[in-house]
Parts: sequence; C-alpha cells; structure tokens
Amino acid sequence: MPTGTSGQGPAGAAGPTPPGPGRQPWRAGDSFLAMWRELAPVGRHPESGGYRRYAWSAADLDCRAWFRAQAEARGLTYETDRNGNQWAWLGDPLAGDAVVTGSHLDSVPDGGAFDGPLGVVSSFAALDELHRRGAEFTRPLAITNFGDEEGARFGLACVGSRLAAGQLTVADAHRLRDADGTTLPAAMEAAGYDPGTIGPDPERLARIGAFVELHVEQGRALDLTGDPVGIASAIWPHGRWRFDFRGEANHAGTTRLADRRDPMLTYAETVLAARREAELTGALATFGKIAVEPNGVNAIPSLVRGWLDSRAADQATLDAVVTGVERAAREYAERAGIDLDVVRESFTPVVEFEHALRDELAKILEGGGDTGRPVPVLGTGAGHDAGILSASVPTAMLFVRNPTGISHSPAEHAAEDDCTAGVEALADVLEGLACS
Repeated sequence: MPTGTSGQGPAGAAGPTPPGPGRQPWRAGDSFLAMWRELAPVGRHPESGGYRRYAWSAADLDCRAWFRAQAEARGLTYETDRNGNQWAWLGDPLAGDAVVTGSHLDSVPDGGAFDGPLGVVSSFAALDELHRRGAEFTRPLAITNFGDEEGARFGLACVGSRLAAGQLTVADAHRLRDADGTTLPAAMEAAGYDPGTIGPDPERLARIGAFVELHVEQGRALDLTGDPVGIASAIWPHGRWRFDFRGEANHAGTTRLADRRDPMLTYAETVLAARREAELTGALATFGKIAVEPNGVNAIPSLVRGWLDSRAADQATLDAVVTGVERAAREYAERAGIDLDVVRESFTPVVEFEHALRDELAKILEGGGDTGRPVPVLGTGAGHDAGILSASVPTAMLFVRNPTGISHSPAEHAAEDDCTAGVEALADVLEGLACS
C-alpha cells in the first residue's frame, strides 16, 4: 500500500467521476487509494514510521478535519455529538433505523496505518461504490469516527463510544488524565470542544438500526485460510490492571544488594509469571507499559507501576490468568518486603455479536462472492467500538486480511487488492442493509 504521498480528495456527492474516453474503468478501490494517500502523512513520526495520533492532539484534529472534508465533499450532513464523535449522514439523521459504519482515526504510540483508519476510509469508499452502482437508499446511512478508541493518551480504550453507551460515567471521564496531568475535559476544551456536554447519548443510539465496523485483522487467521475478508463472531473478554510495586529509593552505587527493597525485581518476576500463566491457559497476558519513580540511572526505584493487559476466549480463563498473576506478584512482593496494590482500571466482558446480523452479513457476502465458499467467521482478542456499542444496538464487524499478523506497529499491513475487497464487501453489506 502506498503510504506517505499526498493525493487528490475523493469524488463529490454524486459519487466518483465516471471514466471518460481512453480512461480505465472505475474500480472500487480508486477513491479508497486517493483518500488513503491524503490521510497517510497525518501524525506519522518521521523516525519510527509509526503514527502518533493521540486523542485531542494536533494530529487528531487534523484527522478530524480530514473526516469533515470527506463528508462535505459528498454533500453529507456533518455533525459532532456531545462526546466528540464525528458523524456524516446520508438521509435524515432523525428518521431512525439507520445503518451506520465507520471506526476510529486515533492510534497507539507509533501504531500502524491501518488500525482504525482502514474502516473509516473504506466507509467513504464504499459509499462512493454504492453511488457508482446507482443504489437507492431506503434507510438513513451514517459514517462515524469514534474518538479516543485506542486510549493511548488517557489510558482507557473506547472513550467516545463508552461515553455514548453510558459505560463511562461523566465523573470517571472527568478524572481521566494524561501523562502530563491534563484532564480529558481540559484536552477537549483546548481542542475547541465543549466538555460540558459529555455523557450518555441514548437518543442518538436509538436511531441506529445496525452498526457495521470494518477493521484490519489483528492476527493471521485470514492469511492462513487465504481469504481477503472475514466476519467477526465475538470479542474475547479483556481488561487492564495496574500493579503498583512500592519499595525504598536508595543509591545504586552504595546500597548493598542485601539491604535493598527494589520493586523492579518484583515487577520483573511478575512479568515472567504473566507469561507462564498465559501459556498454561492458552490466553494472553502482557505487561507493555511501565512507570518508574524516581526514574534515575543511579537510583534504586521507590515505585514501579506496571499495567497488565490480559485477554482470553472465555471469562473463566481470563479470571484464572489474572488471579494467577496477582497471586504470584503478592508472593514475590512479600518475600522482598515490597508493598503491592492491584487496581482494575478497565474491563470489557465477552461480546457475542448479534447472530441475526452476523448471519445476514454472511448471507449477503456469500451470495455476492465469487469464491463459492463461505466467508470465514472468526473471533478476536482485540477490543473495538463495535463491541462497546453491542450492548445498545445490533453490531457486526468485517475483518480485512493482514498478512503480517502484526498490529499496533508500523509493520501492520494490508495489500491493495485486499483493501479493495474490503471496500466491495462493505458496499455489498451496506447495500443489503440500507437499500433493501
């Protein structure tokens, strides 16, 4: 996929420009590629090659401006909801029973290009494809960009959709702070948004008849089956736990090893314990973020704070992993004279996508495909806005093949042909749901 060059914006409200004399026939991926090239440079770090599109940052605002420009170029009704989520409407936003698609545009630190943006860009491209087909809509259609899905800045994933669905209280949202101590409301206000309106948005969610999110696969299941597109069955239960190991700060050059209360050692043993617990149960457990005080090269730490991310195919397995990690950490801490606090910072139970909608997607895609075989249905350990919204509205997901199997990294990838297949699949689904 080309990623770093600028390009012209996509077609206008009437859909893509038809081919003229001597031009190649229009393909579903043409407007996708134009938009992809335009968005690609935004928030890309010149050294790492990864993306730093953190919520309410300058790069995030540039992404939001890009989204609005795409909506207005197509003559769609643009609006931002009370929680900063962006919406682009075709048809009456108040009519109800709307079909909604989209994803997010923010990133993890030095993340890949595809996680989130693939779904947003594909949504606009799928609409262009439907205009090309001359589709007649019988239900309102909306494209959305949910804010702060990755949680890279404030430590909580899916903030925009959690607020809308009432799964994050206003009080808890106001307590969210970034590494510099900036609160979520202060960051929103600095970006020109009114934080006084944040909170549950049941009236808006009640207008949605179905939400379909397209996303790059964050694994290699489709690569192994040889399929460009798949359908999600469920999202594994997952959560984040903060482990605070408190010892005693001291001089690294004068304190005997026997006299130390070094929390870093207990933390390191806990990291290894997490790996063992995950291997024993077939689950996933990762310590990927750490904060150290006083954080000096020649100082024994007084505090090591580590965040555990754990996911499993079922709740019982997840509980067993986290319990095992905490038990081991407390045993290590007691032996070393370290104080330990464990706090669950976020949790999402298993999400079974609505079977009727999932089966409808399978029927649409199998009827329109040319492979003569069923579309793969697969589970995922990654959280998504679709999972958050599933408690309020019927939701489904499409996955596009990622041959590297890598995500949250610049090595994340999807081939041009697979992206085009994703656009066509999403267009088929939207046509089946919104034009029938």
